[in-house]
Amino acid sequence: MVRKTTMARVRQGKRKARESGFLITWDVDSKDRPKTARVYRFVYGDTASPDGRPYRYAGFVERDGVRYLGQSVLFVRPNLLAEIDGFLSFHGIDHEVTRATIG
Repeated sequence: MVRKTTMARVRQGKRKARESGFLITWDVDSKDRPKTARVYRFVYGDTASPDGRPYRYAGFVERDGVRYLGQSVLFVRPNLLAEIDGFLSFHGIDHEVTRATIG
């Protein structure tokens, strides 16, 4: 599997048209390794090989309507906001949501 660099994610998002939605940013204490790992897996995805065969779990950033803007900052379309907001709230992760237009 080839991992995308953060700049590749940013450049891919820049090629998209102007749209309205929300900026969502969060902060996780890096000392809380389990919580950090859960957020990383949800946002960026993961690979596993439980039986020797590789499985790829797509991350939230790969969904249509999500743009990676920087570390712990995403742009999401309105129809996806509840999903990430719910995940972060459920896991007790401090986050902020701001209405925005980008592109």
